[in-house]
Amino acid sequence: MKTLVSCPKHLAVVLPSSVVNCRSHHFSSRGHNKPFSMGGDHGHSKLPMPDWRQWKVQGTPLEFTQQRLAARGLKDPWARNEAWRYSGGFARAVTLSEVLLRGFKWGFAAFTVALAIEYTMFPPKKGGH
Repeated sequence: MKTLVSCPKHLAVVLPSSVVNCRSHHFSSRGHNKPFSMGGDHGHSKLPMPDWRQWKVQGTPLEFTQQRLAARGLKDPWARNEAWRYSGGFARAVTLSEVLLRGFKWGFAAFTVALAIEYTMFPPKKGGH
């Protein structure tokens, strides 16, 4: 037998009589009594978010942008959300040589070890082609 159930999430849902409780429809016993969600939360807590008041536009390139906007009577309310890009480890510019040479030291060491093992295990044959 089907029953018409009304709940906040679904305006009107026709469910089998075994699932007439709205709570049993939205919650899973396997999901630690939490609402269904994609992504496999598995009951872990969310990452702590930094306090939004710690980011300041002063002393960043965004300050110049704010001044130019203010001269036109405008304001960027989201500038503070971009200020993190200009502070801490993100403030230093990445150079092309850093990008190209990143990992070169370890890669060259691995190449040397692999070359030594190859010449030790499989020495080149003398003579012939």
